[in-house]
Amino acid sequence: MKRLKLLLLAILSGLLLGASWLPHSTFLIFTAFVPLLFLSEEIACGTFKRKKGLLFLLSYLTFLIWNVFDTWWIWFASEGGAVAAIVANALLMALVFLLYFSIYQKMRTVKPLLSYWMLIPVWLSFEYLHTHWDLAWTWLTVGNVFAFEPNWVQWYEYTGVSGGTTWALAINTLIFTFIKQKEKNGGVRLFFILIACITPILLSQIVLHTLHIKPEKEQQALIIQPNIDPYNEKFSGNYQEQMQRVYQKIKNKITDKTSYVALPETFLTENIWENNLENNYSLPFLKDSLLRTFPSLNIIVGATTLKQYTSDDDIPATARPFGNKPDLFYDVFNTAIQLNKKGTMLYHKSKLVPGVERMPYPALFKPLEKLAINLGGTFGSLGTQDTRSVFFNADKTVGIAPVVCYESIFGEYVTQYVKNGANAIFIITNDGWWGDTPGYKHHLAYACLRAIETRKQVVRSANTGISCLIDETGAVHAPQPWWKEAYLLVRFQPNTLHTFYVRFGDVLSKLACLVTLWLIGWYIKVRLRNSQAH
Repeated sequence: MKRLKLLLLAILSGLLLGASWLPHSTFLIFTAFVPLLFLSEEIACGTFKRKKGLLFLLSYLTFLIWNVFDTWWIWFASEGGAVAAIVANALLMALVFLLYFSIYQKMRTVKPLLSYWMLIPVWLSFEYLHTHWDLAWTWLTVGNVFAFEPNWVQWYEYTGVSGGTTWALAINTLIFTFIKQKEKNGGVRLFFILIACITPILLSQIVLHTLHIKPEKEQQALIIQPNIDPYNEKFSGNYQEQMQRVYQKIKNKITDKTSYVALPETFLTENIWENNLENNYSLPFLKDSLLRTFPSLNIIVGATTLKQYTSDDDIPATARPFGNKPDLFYDVFNTAIQLNKKGTMLYHKSKLVPGVERMPYPALFKPLEKLAINLGGTFGSLGTQDTRSVFFNADKTVGIAPVVCYESIFGEYVTQYVKNGANAIFIITNDGWWGDTPGYKHHLAYACLRAIETRKQVVRSANTGISCLIDETGAVHAPQPWWKEAYLLVRFQPNTLHTFYVRFGDVLSKLACLVTLWLIGWYIKVRLRNSQAH
C-alpha cells in the first residue's frame, strides 16, 4: 500500500505540472510540486531499501508525464525527435530532483525546516545551466508557465523567468510545510501563503501602471505571414514562384511610410552563398523590385545561406566536405538577412534546436551528424556565430534584434541584442512543423516574456502563424489566424531603455548556482566524514 501511495503521488504531481500549461490553469503550478515533496518525505522517513533508486524512478515518472503532457506535439515534426526530447529531458529533471533529495536527506537531520527549501536553488541552477549547453531544451522552464498570465509577472524586467520559478517553488514549499505542520500556527501559516501568492501579482500591477517608456520615432512595418506548407510546398516548390506570389500581394501595400518588411524564417528557400551574395535570384529580386521603388525600406527575411572555406581557412567543427574536393568545405546557416540602401547584413541563428539543427558538441560527435532530423530544408549541424548582430537602419536610429525561432525562448540570450544596440525585436519563425497543436501557442506566449524582460516591442513574423505585434507589457496586438495567409501593417515604437534584467542578467540563477555549489560541497564533506567515522 505504501508503494501504491508513492506511485499515486508521482502521477498526481506529473498531471498537475502538465495541466499548469493549459489555458487558464496557470495557478496549478503553485501546488504541482507538493505531491512530489510529500513523496520524497515518505521515502526519506520510510524503511524502503534503495531509497535513492526508488525516488529516482518515481520522480522520473512524474517528469515523464509532465514532458509528454506539454511537449507531445514534437511528434508531428519527428517521432524519434519527440521520444528523444521527452525521455532525455525527464531524465535530466529526475537527476536534478535526486540531487535535491540527497542534500535534503543529509540536511533534514540537522536543519529540518531549512532542508525543505533546498529544491529552489538546485532547480534554479539546473534551469540556468540547461540554457548554456548544446542539449538546451528549456521549453518547460517553470517560470515560462506565467507566459499565459503576463500581467502577473511584469516584474520579470528585474528577474527574468527565474523569478517565476522561484515564486512557484516557494509557494509549493510553503503549502507543503503548511500541510505537514498545520497544527502549528495553522492560521498564521495560511495567511502567509496567501500573502506570498498575492503580493507578486500586486507588485506586477504597480509596475504595469507606473511603467513609463520614452519611445523613439514610430516606425511602420508590414508583417508577412505567407502560410506556405513546410512539409508539402515550402522546400519542394519553386522558390521563384513563391517569391513572385508574395511580391504581387505586398507591392501595393508598401508606401513611403513603411519602414520595414518582415518575412519569416527560411522564407528564401534558395541556397544563397555568402561568398557571393549577388549571385542568386532572391536578394537581387528584392532589391530591384522593392528597394529601388522604396529606398528607405528595410527588408528583414529568413534564408538558408552557405559559406565556403578552403583548407587555408579556420574551418569550424560544423563545416562539411565539399563533395570529392578534400581541400574545400562549407557551412550551412539558418540566417536572418537585412536588405536596405546601405547594403546587406547577415545574422546566423546560434541557439539551435538539439538533434534538429545541430548535433550536440559537433567537434566531438561529428560522425553522428547524419542522424540529425531533416527539418527546414537542411540537416546536419548548422553553423553559428559568437555575437548577437543588430540590424541598423540607414541613419542608425533603429536597431533591430533579429531573433530566429527557437532563440526567442532564451531570455538572457535575447538581452545580448539589446546590449549591442537593439531598440526593437523582430522574431522570425516557422512553427508550421507542429500542426495545429499547443506548440505554436506556447512559442507565441514565450515571446511576450521577452517583451517584458527587455521592455521592447516585438514584431513577429511566423510562416503559418501567429504573426502579430507585442508591446512592452507583453500584450499581443492584431494576432493573425493560424494557417491563414496574412499581410499585417503595424506601427511599432523603438526605445533605448535598458531594464535591470538587460543590464545585469539572470542574477537569481547565478546566486542559486553559488548556493548549489556550496550545498554539493557540504554534502560531499558530510559523506566523507560519515564514511571515515565508520
